[in-house]
Amino acid sequence: MTVSLVLGGGRSGKTARALSLAATPPHIYIATAQALDGEMERRIAAHKAERGASWQLIEEELDLVGAIRAVPPGTTALVDCLTLWLSNLMHHERDVRQEIEILAEALSQTPTRVILVSNEIGMGLVPMEKLSRAFRDEQGWLNQRIAAVADHVEFVVAGLPMTMKGDGSPL
Repeated sequence: MTVSLVLGGGRSGKTARALSLAATPPHIYIATAQALDGEMERRIAAHKAERGASWQLIEEELDLVGAIRAVPPGTTALVDCLTLWLSNLMHHERDVRQEIEILAEALSQTPTRVILVSNEIGMGLVPMEKLSRAFRDEQGWLNQRIAAVADHVEFVVAGLPMTMKGDGSPL
């Protein structure tokens, strides 16, 4: 089917863009966030309100491939987001590069339309702390690997999508 990757910075409008690409039901939202504090609970509630009631929900912070494989044929899966998934993998001390390869392979063979949201975090200063540098590096590798298997890639800045790969039509 079609794999689309929507990249952007924080509050760039990437999730809104991904939602618009997947607007026609049936669609499933695969959430990777964990509500570890009140602030994150409020963010998750805002995302739920933004989506509306037509969306089914799968909450999966680690087994992203399993969640994508659970999506019925003919249904669009929107994964929000790869950045939080990566954070979860690192927190649980998973083999990040292996998990990225497993995801890329699954995406290259999926019969489902999948739209993935991810942050572009490598455009600023080099972080001072070792863990922050490692996260920035892994996020860069993750985005590159998924972009390589994606049929369509967009970069969103100030709510404006720019096509990076594909013919301009993610459908």
